[in-house]
Amino acid sequence: MSTKIDSEKVIITKSSKVVFDYLCDFNNIVNLLPQDKISDWRSDYDQCSFKIQNAAIIPLVKKEVHPDHKIDIVSGEKAPFPFTLIVEIKEHADGCECQLHFNGEINAFLKMMVMKPLANLFNYMAERMQKVHAD
Repeated sequence: MSTKIDSEKVIITKSSKVVFDYLCDFNNIVNLLPQDKISDWRSDYDQCSFKIQNAAIIPLVKKEVHPDHKIDIVSGEKAPFPFTLIVEIKEHADGCECQLHFNGEINAFLKMMVMKPLANLFNYMAERMQKVHAD
């Protein structure tokens, strides 16, 4: 069953290139996550993984980049279900606008348990993108 979640849109007062370059280095993803809810962080430039709230390990792998406007991320091999996460970056009068788009193959039972925490996580990550790039 396909599950889609879109984060809130955030305006970042930096150029799309600055934000894109920062997000392309997956070592930086840790700065977008709620530190009190993750553990076992591992990363390199193209992938990262972490355990969320003593539950599943979430591996993120960079699949494709579209310079300065989109990063396609897929689930790694130990993910609890297959998913894609797209980071969309659009030019904006005040810098750029960012939004996360999640699409996962989650069974109905699991979906009831993970929808709200995932939506909260992606909104948190979007807000953190804004804070990390605040002047």
